[in-house]
Amino acid sequence: MHAGPWTWLRQVHGARVVVVDEPGGAAGAEADAAVSATTDAVLAVHSADCAVVGLWSPQGVIGAAHAGWRGLRAGVLPRTVEAMAGLGATDVRAVLGPSIEAACYEFGPADLATLVDALGPRLAATTGGGAPALDLVAGVRAALAAAGVNDVDASWWCCTACSPRHYSHRARGDAGRTALLIALEGTAG
Repeated sequence: MHAGPWTWLRQVHGARVVVVDEPGGAAGAEADAAVSATTDAVLAVHSADCAVVGLWSPQGVIGAAHAGWRGLRAGVLPRTVEAMAGLGATDVRAVLGPSIEAACYEFGPADLATLVDALGPRLAATTGGGAPALDLVAGVRAALAAAGVNDVDASWWCCTACSPRHYSHRARGDAGRTALLIALEGTAG
């Protein structure tokens, strides 16, 4: 991984996407996603239960998005894909990092109904104890599919609430965050 300056964000659970036009550009911006077509750019998003999503295209455009339930509702993932298209991406692919699973994510019925109306019934789940729950992974997949992204690698996914190797705000009140990084590295020469 490139050791230069990273673009990190002050995440606010919204849908703002910043365009990074130089390594480290927009660092500290109030946003929940960043995109770039700049060589040696390193984009970072952090989470302790929300979904972190890395996006890339063969056209040399990358993105990183932080998508909790508020970000899903606000449209952070389609806006990220749209911003990537604005930089020339025509075929976007994604990888899902660690996030909380439905069995561990008790969720208010009113907010759940709003998300189900927007993204479909697969988001509605139940916890291990039978309470209403949000399937955040299904929400990420639905939002990405609606934006035309169907190639989603979830091989890195695990439940942050169940994993002792990842931070979970809901399960343990952890103050730390797990980071997802994606880079557009130049060629050595």
